[in-house]
Order: sequence, then structure tokens, then C-alpha cells
Amino acid sequence: MTIDGPSGAGKSTVSRLLAKRAGFVRLDTGAMYRACALAARRAGIPWSDGDALGRLCGRLSMEFRPADGELRLFLSEEDVSGPIRSPEVSMGASEVSAHGPVRDSLVALQRRMGERGGVVLEGRDTGTVVFPDAEVKFYLDAQAAVRAMRRYLEWGAEAGKPFEEVFREVLRRDIQDSTREHSPLSVPPGAIRIDSTNLSAGEVVDAMMRHLPVSEGRSREGADR
Repeated sequence: MTIDGPSGAGKSTVSRLLAKRAGFVRLDTGAMYRACALAARRAGIPWSDGDALGRLCGRLSMEFRPADGELRLFLSEEDVSGPIRSPEVSMGASEVSAHGPVRDSLVALQRRMGERGGVVLEGRDTGTVVFPDAEVKFYLDAQAAVRAMRRYLEWGAEAGKPFEEVFREVLRRDIQDSTREHSPLSVPPGAIRIDSTNLSAGEVVDAMMRHLPVSEGRSREGADR
């Protein structure tokens, strides 16, 4: 199944909980673009150089491994789950993901990771490009101010950024993601839309579980006990 949506909609938290309840493996495609941005910064490759970024991503070794009760992303043998979550790398991920060569490289890797099924993919094009024929597709959204507050509480306050600045960054990323030339953020055809503005992560997962076929993972009845 796939979960798409804008920054701050709750995709990461919800996909983690949903994968656990449904007995699936979670693949965070956004983390892979973040890792590409981090690797480029370390290699001295500008985030604006699409061709060089594409070649870099084609050489990267990425793998999700279980650690401390969750899946963590390893770049070669380094656990980069923490470093890729910085505000700077987050904005870099939006920039590098706009390049066709980068998307071609990572989409191919994502398809190989998910080709056996039994996975939850979350990102911005998982239901439109990576797996357009997924059996169940969700589009998770929330009001911009709510999404900005979630980002502010996540890292903005600690970084010393005022809420207004985080809000502007969220709006800027919305524009970048929805207007980029390659695989822009959009609602996948046939996707189930869920607005998380006034819902907790658990309530969002409850709503999603009601849309899963009984054959997917555990039965809905068993999963909801």
C-alpha cells in the first residue's frame, strides 16, 4: 500500500504505526531522498546539479534494517536515520528530488525493495509513480498551519526558529513539491483521502485499517483488537 501527502501531514508516524498493525514492512521513500541530499552535501555536489546527483544516487548503497524496534536507514554501513532529519537536509531533499536522474535511480531501487509486496511505502509519488497499481493508496493531508506546527514542535523550537519561519518553509516546500517537473506531488488516482488536521495518528491508522482488504496482513478484526 502507499501513503502520499505533503510535509507535516503525518506520513512517517502513520506509516510506522500502520505497518506494525498490519504486519507489513515500512519503506520511507522520503528518507531515501534525504540520504541522497546528505551524501551529496558530504561529497561536495551541489543540490542543483541533477546529472551529478543522479550518478551519485546510482552508486549509493541504501538499506532499511531493524534496530531498536524500528527500521532505520543505513547508507553503506552508517546509520543516517538521525542526520537526515535536520531542517537543512529536509529542504535539500526537496531540491534533489526535483531532478529526473535522481528520481529514476531511487524509484528503481524502491520498486526492487517493494516488488514482493507486503510493504507500506510513504512519500510524495509512491501511489502515482513508484507503485501506481498498488491495491490500496492513501493521500494524507492537513491544514498548512497544523502541518507547520508539527514541524515546529519536531525541530523548529529546538533549532531556535520562530513558528512563522517554519510556516514559510512548509509553504515553500509545498510549492516545490507540487510544481516540480518530475513526479510532482499530487493525489494518486483512486487514492483514499484522509485529512489529519483534527485526528491523532492513532485515529488516522484506525481509519486506514478499515480500508484494508481482510487478506492484507492480519484481518481487520484481529488487528483492531
